Amino acid sequence: MSYFVGTDIGGTFTDLVMLSDAGEVTIVKSPTTPEDRTQGVLDAFEVAAEQLAIPSDEFIRDLEYFAHGTTAATNAFIERKGAKTGLITTRGFSDVLAIQRCQASWAGMLDHEIAHYAARTTPIPIVPRDLIEEVDERVDYKGRVVVPLDESRAREAVRRLVEQGVEAIAIMLLWSFRNPEHERRLEAIVRGVAPEMFVTLSSTLLPILGEYERVSTTAVNSYLGPVIHRYVSGLERAVRAPGYDGPISIMESGGGVLPAEEAAFQAANLLTSGPAGGVLASQKLGELLGIGNIITTDMGGTSFDVGLIVDGQPVLQNVREVGRFHVALPSIQVTAIGAGGGSIARIHAGRLTVGPESAGSVPGPACYGRGGEDPTITDADVVLGIIDAEYFLGGTMSIDRDKAERAVRRHIAEPLGMDVQEAAAGIREVANNQMADLLRRVTTWSGHDPRDFTIFAYGGAGATHAHQYGAIAGIRRVVVPSTAAGHSAFGAVTADRHRSFSLAYGHHTPPRFRRASEHVDLSELNRGFEQLEAQCRDALGADARIERLLGMRFRQQVHEIAVPVPGGALAARNVDDVVDRFQERYERLYGEGSALRGSGVEFTTLRTEALVPVARRRASPGALRGGAPEPGARRSVYFYGTGLTDTPIYRSEGLWPGAAIAGPAIVEHPDTTVVVGIGQRLEVEAYGNMIIHLQG
Repeated sequence: MSYFVGTDIGGTFTDLVMLSDAGEVTIVKSPTTPEDRTQGVLDAFEVAAEQLAIPSDEFIRDLEYFAHGTTAATNAFIERKGAKTGLITTRGFSDVLAIQRCQASWAGMLDHEIAHYAARTTPIPIVPRDLIEEVDERVDYKGRVVVPLDESRAREAVRRLVEQGVEAIAIMLLWSFRNPEHERRLEAIVRGVAPEMFVTLSSTLLPILGEYERVSTTAVNSYLGPVIHRYVSGLERAVRAPGYDGPISIMESGGGVLPAEEAAFQAANLLTSGPAGGVLASQKLGELLGIGNIITTDMGGTSFDVGLIVDGQPVLQNVREVGRFHVALPSIQVTAIGAGGGSIARIHAGRLTVGPESAGSVPGPACYGRGGEDPTITDADVVLGIIDAEYFLGGTMSIDRDKAERAVRRHIAEPLGMDVQEAAAGIREVANNQMADLLRRVTTWSGHDPRDFTIFAYGGAGATHAHQYGAIAGIRRVVVPSTAAGHSAFGAVTADRHRSFSLAYGHHTPPRFRRASEHVDLSELNRGFEQLEAQCRDALGADARIERLLGMRFRQQVHEIAVPVPGGALAARNVDDVVDRFQERYERLYGEGSALRGSGVEFTTLRTEALVPVARRRASPGALRGGAPEPGARRSVYFYGTGLTDTPIYRSEGLWPGAAIAGPAIVEHPDTTVVVGIGQRLEVEAYGNMIIHLQG
């Protein structure tokens, strides 16, 4: 039997999902190994091979396909462990990266942090000032050369950077997206001085308007490129050593996978690699279940990640903030807070706080018995009887309830004058309210009513807490995927091959225009899309499914929206139709009457999104037969506001399609625990996914 395998590295566990050629899905976990994350992947392969009763080398050798979601880029950037990077830019623009459009002191901070002016700081630079070189050159906004590139001085600038030991160079020249020739000449000069140097050109990576966004994204890509190259090369060597010769794909942030050999050159596109996989898996499951509006919630060991799917499509963002800098590459929008199973509870100024600091995989929660002494959300779940210490990870990992109780008592219960169960319930309540706040923020800030959405709860702890954070947020229904414990890894292995290309397009209408098409150069518009489509076909082949998008915004406003445009040669009526759809979508997102059509419309960016589906065998639905199963056991579980409650305990393998359970109840999977709250109801649908009705 052959297998498709996807892996995803989290802060606490590395998940592996196996899809057999018969459509069967198997999920295994191994502890993440922060000192060498590749080892955690190999450990997961070992666990999977043990389940199949074959040597791990044989298992790896016989794989059909391998896809990987990684936090390597995010970790390297947040921890500032990227490559020593130099920047070459047009003379007079060396401070653009430091100024950050005057956002340097607050970019990437939360609202309550921004309000404390004395606490604001500027981020640690990714390119120090002494590693920024200016060159004499100038191209105007039409792409005409005003000042030729001084190649002699440019060569001296490159030599100075090389002598200072840079591993990577970012090149961003003003208006290079109109005429990239000077950037290309600079790359050739770098290759002449240092042939092995990692180089990123802004005109290749991000040919759009906006010098800060381009220089920031280009610098981030060079900063991460050598790190990703080493990481992916090491992973590839480890997987190929047993004899595997199939494709290796890396999950990227925009909605698909890249070939491993391209990952380093798209390093900035990997910054939300893992969470993107979970959103894509949820989109595919939503299509199967007929659910179009979804809030994806991934609660792992370190963070709580939330994404949004509207009318069947993941919400994308053109610019995101990572590590206090901006990355202007299209990506699936994922918002995270530090509220995972390993998030630490503390008393601060007499108040109970949870997160954002995490115990991670080492030492982990106190109940892991690896030296951790701080109470975490997982410890609270153990103390409350929600997690069975004898059945954690299907009984393969021992959990020490006494250590969990000792941590909660010492650090939370005694300082607050509570008993240990009240304190543990308080930890859950604080964490669940933080997560519910994020759900409301992600939806309402985008003009959506959270009550119109269904939560998809996954990650190791998502199903354990969704019954509560969903109810607090006013949401009626939760879906727990059958792949919940490894949903992001499942998304990686089922994701399509994907590439995205952009091109600046600087046209706008005057105020109070009659028809937008009268102010657009149709020939330039069509040439631009033809160029981008050719790039898609070069990258993915003639069979690529290509979607064309036109980035637009109202003049005097900041919100840019990408609107789909039809294929083929565009006529005037197509442009006018797109403007009408832009206005409709704008008001759907930001409220009726928010569109200022009278101010005029800007056409900012052309973009193409290309996909090549990767064939996968799908599981068949089971026959629904209804009925309520008998619980396998009962135990006392502490529910906030109610106290100890006699609760039936079910095992997932004892539930069939159509089975229904009334809460309170707990369903134990080998790799996660599903909680059904008091007054709620759970049913199992035909594909084995669990649906919790939060309002009975």
